[in-house]
Amino acid sequence: MSVQRHGQCLCGKVKISASSANSKVGACHCGMCRRWGGGPLLAVDCGTGVSFEGEQYIRAFRSSDWASRGFCSECGTHLFYRLSQNGQYIMPAGLFEQADDLVFDHQVCIDSKPGYYSFAEQTHNMTCDELFAAFAPPQ
Repeated sequence: MSVQRHGQCLCGKVKISASSANSKVGACHCGMCRRWGGGPLLAVDCGTGVSFEGEQYIRAFRSSDWASRGFCSECGTHLFYRLSQNGQYIMPAGLFEQADDLVFDHQVCIDSKPGYYSFAEQTHNMTCDELFAAFAPPQ
């Protein structure tokens, strides 16, 4: 199910509107996500229907050949993981207000998860190889 969601960064300089955000939350355990945020990225697929207020505060870093990561230049809040091929936004779940309907249902790069944490929920799990085989752009 997709719904409209609104949120903002920690300082409020960047405001977000996602017109068709998924209600499913996933965790990415890859090394880049863990380095970026100090732990797994808990995120929502927001598709391409995302708009921002305060774009002058958004900075993006091309973290791989296929995606960039955005953050607020004022407070450092992580704003998005955006796929280069189609402009799809994967956004941290914590950005959004009134998110009690979100359901944690999948984990990716489960083979990269370190042993010092785990989640109790039963989820669909994919290795990094399975994730790339399912979603990577054709070569």
